Amino acid sequence: MGSRRSTYVQLVSGEVLAKFGLAGHPRGLGVLFFAEMWERFSYYGMRALLVLFMVTPAVEGGLGLTAAEAALIYGNYTMAVYLLSIPGGVAADRFLGAWNAVLVGGTIIAAGHFTLAAAGPSAFFAGLGLVAIGTGLFKPMISALVGTLYGERDSRRDAGFSLFYMGINVGGFFAPLVTGFLAQSATMKSWLAAQGFDPLASWHWGFAAAGVGMLIALAVFVLFGRHLRSVRERQEATAVRESDGSGIPYLLAVVGGTLVLMGLIMVSDRPGFEPLRWAYVLVPAGLAVWCGFSRDEERRRYGAMFVLLIGAILFWAIFEQAGVTIALFADQLTRSEVAGWQFPSAWFQSLNSLFVILLAPLFAALWLRLGDRQPSSPVKFGLALVFLSLSFLLMVPAAMLTAEGRISPFWLVGLFFLQTVGELLLSPVGLSTMTQLAPKRAVGLVLGIWFLGFALGSKLAGVLGAGFTSNNSGALAWNFFWQAALAGVAAIAFFVLTPWVRRLMGSVR
Repeated sequence: MGSRRSTYVQLVSGEVLAKFGLAGHPRGLGVLFFAEMWERFSYYGMRALLVLFMVTPAVEGGLGLTAAEAALIYGNYTMAVYLLSIPGGVAADRFLGAWNAVLVGGTIIAAGHFTLAAAGPSAFFAGLGLVAIGTGLFKPMISALVGTLYGERDSRRDAGFSLFYMGINVGGFFAPLVTGFLAQSATMKSWLAAQGFDPLASWHWGFAAAGVGMLIALAVFVLFGRHLRSVRERQEATAVRESDGSGIPYLLAVVGGTLVLMGLIMVSDRPGFEPLRWAYVLVPAGLAVWCGFSRDEERRRYGAMFVLLIGAILFWAIFEQAGVTIALFADQLTRSEVAGWQFPSAWFQSLNSLFVILLAPLFAALWLRLGDRQPSSPVKFGLALVFLSLSFLLMVPAAMLTAEGRISPFWLVGLFFLQTVGELLLSPVGLSTMTQLAPKRAVGLVLGIWFLGFALGSKLAGVLGAGFTSNNSGALAWNFFWQAALAGVAAIAFFVLTPWVRRLMGSVR
């Protein structure tokens, strides 16, 4: 029995993978793989329930909000999660170092999930705030640690990030299955009633399970990732802080700027201020042009980053509706049963992660096989937008069919497959490219900028999701069609701009 337990602990913690590496990759990738897997378990487990919990009537244990209200809250929350990566990255660059930032951020995330598990609207919103703050520290710096495992021109780099991305989605696959069962299933509600608990509080058991996942992530990181902690990292952070005499004033300025930006973004929800949303794309476009035509090589690299950022914003604006439009579509318009057995609608959220698990090794092998012949990053971004466009085109006839009743779940299977192909062409590639383009003194800041794409895209996803309707199939089909067209136009723009962006990137592919 003891031997079995030891083997199990080694597998779950990533110790075996840390020792031998992932398919020939550097030691340490295994620990980061498993730590991120459990952190993403916590995030996606909670995200799968978020909008569904908010729109559930109060008499059934939810908050009783409208779909439009829930979508805007979802957009603001997911925006904050990634926008706070900018001050989080600066704090890590100049004070904490990547290892400590991951540890502190993970602790705050766990506290947030357990706060969500408490009953009441106040605890709900406080928990969302804590998760957002903690993720701002955790998310960019664990990605930065992956980047430190590879040399600047190591051909295994994109493959390594693809494998790391697969770890994210192992957690993302199991999370909705666990939290969805705890929160929505009749079996769980019956058990709670039999044990003397309130069955309407089942949602909070799902949120608590997300907190347990975060605690496991912290345990993996602390127990098996100590070799990733670098004394030199703290020394370099101190040297950067002291060399320009900024330190705390600089961090406070970044925090202040981030809060102002967050406030402006939230103001765009108010009637009459909606045109501010154009700035989400126009400002990065202006910065891309300004930096791109500079004579300074480092600034030109920032120009390339802003071009990629625009692609990321548009991609995530449509993709992240999985937690809003697609979640509501699955819950209200799709048959969620197999052979007469009803399953929680949150389980559809596992499809994306399942396809990542199946496809990520194939993409990693493809990039390794192609080596220097693989497409450049801007071409991969363009292809990602093509597949995203196809996924929403598929939903046009699906939306029309809802006029006749609930539709087959296979429409959503097709949607998630196409979106996952696009995701694997953009997200791990973007992470890898940003860590290559970033000056060594500002890796955390640059990754914070990359996650700004998630922030603005997620905010737009909430805005777009606010237009969801379950009783007008024609309007819903049109909503899917014009977003597919937007993604298609963006893809064409990336293919046209590829030669210019490659020049800005210099030696980075």
